Amino acid sequence: MDLIERIDEWARAAPEHLAHVSRERTLTYGELARRSAALAAWLLRALPDDRAPIAVQGHKEPEMLIAFLGAVKAGHPYIPIDVTTPPARVERIVATARAPLTLTPARVAAIVAEAGDAAPDPVHRVAANDPFYIIFTSGSTGEPKGVVITLACLTSFLDWMLAEQRLVEQRETFLNQAPFSFDLSVMDTYLSLATGGTLFSIDKDDIANPAQLYRALTHSNATVWVSTPSFAQMCLVEKTFSAAMLPRVRRFLFCGETLAPEVAAALLDRFPDAQVWNTYGPTETTVATTSVRIDGETLTRYRPLPVGYAKPDSRVVVLDEDGRVAVNGERGEIVIAGPNVSPGYISRPDLTAKAFFTLYGMPAYHTGDWGYFQNGLLFYEGRRDQQVKLHGHRIELGDVEANLQALPGVRDGVVLVKMKDGAPDSLAAFVILNDHSADSEFEISRALKNRMAERLPVYMIPRKFHFLSAFPMTANGKADRKKLAEMLA
Repeated sequence: MDLIERIDEWARAAPEHLAHVSRERTLTYGELARRSAALAAWLLRALPDDRAPIAVQGHKEPEMLIAFLGAVKAGHPYIPIDVTTPPARVERIVATARAPLTLTPARVAAIVAEAGDAAPDPVHRVAANDPFYIIFTSGSTGEPKGVVITLACLTSFLDWMLAEQRLVEQRETFLNQAPFSFDLSVMDTYLSLATGGTLFSIDKDDIANPAQLYRALTHSNATVWVSTPSFAQMCLVEKTFSAAMLPRVRRFLFCGETLAPEVAAALLDRFPDAQVWNTYGPTETTVATTSVRIDGETLTRYRPLPVGYAKPDSRVVVLDEDGRVAVNGERGEIVIAGPNVSPGYISRPDLTAKAFFTLYGMPAYHTGDWGYFQNGLLFYEGRRDQQVKLHGHRIELGDVEANLQALPGVRDGVVLVKMKDGAPDSLAAFVILNDHSADSEFEISRALKNRMAERLPVYMIPRKFHFLSAFPMTANGKADRKKLAEMLA
């Protein structure tokens, strides 16, 4: 059975079992199968000769899962877009993907209510080498780029994780912290649906309200925690965040950013019966490609922590500046090859040609990440270019700069990362204005933030703005980012 058939099989075997919990709303496997089939039938009537991507915009509503499965059952990949994404950026995503339709939770509910029990012909479903989903990430030119992930890519990832983690079918509850537009959510969503588990969503309002968040966690009955390390670090501030609050948690799965040894150590201390796993992989290689269990011995032996060993059907190598495989301990670019590697970026053959190639007879991807091997373990050392990971989100600084520079009144702008305790903490912008305004710098900063919020997600907006009459320059006549960074220290 492929993934879609597996999920539908749970609907036949356990139709009343909960597939998704989002606040007070629930969705059973039977409901998920029936409603996604009804949506698929509607899509086949509405778009009979079209296999173009379907945009799905919402947050953590059950209709998001119905839309995802309904799309692929009708032969369409889906594009998850979070409700917090500014309209202008949504328009660029939809235009780039040439999506003929954008579904919202309300529209999905209405379509399903009208469609009744209609079901599509299974022959129309997404096949192994067809695109399954497309996730848009930050692009260096100010334009988002869509990473195409096929069903075969997703299957490779899931087969590995299911074998490694030995999840118990129909007994696991997966914490869903990341929005569906962030590919970390693929880990919890499809590991849960493939095993007949329950996906428990934490939404943006929960995260913004600590008391509400901890109440939700207490009632989650989560057995598998999936999140960015920074989210766990935030939770650890609360002293009651421990096995008493989450007595059923047996494993923590981390991806999306660097896992600090202190965070791993605190989790092992507060959850003595749970395992902590560190994983690594860019969106282009389907969530993660390496993993390692972090235990007391690992914490004692390694600082920083390793990101793991490659999944069995993939190859991970580190290449030096001459393109040769680096020796043990030598730093170079991390390159990933295997069946989990994306076929490329939608509507961007130029970017695809630069990043994707063939290695060892398999699809391969230049990650742009620095790394090295030690004792067979991979270690991650940051980005080679201007791309950064901030609180789990991958951000191209060039994307933020391009949108800053496009604002009225801004002559030039440079965006850098402010570090705190050796880790990325926030974005900072250096700005040259066309005219010196009578407004205070606070008022100007607020106005720039408001304007940027019309173009970019909140996590891509600089926290602090510094106003200069001119940038320091390098010998090549470029803004001296090193000297600007020194101003942040």
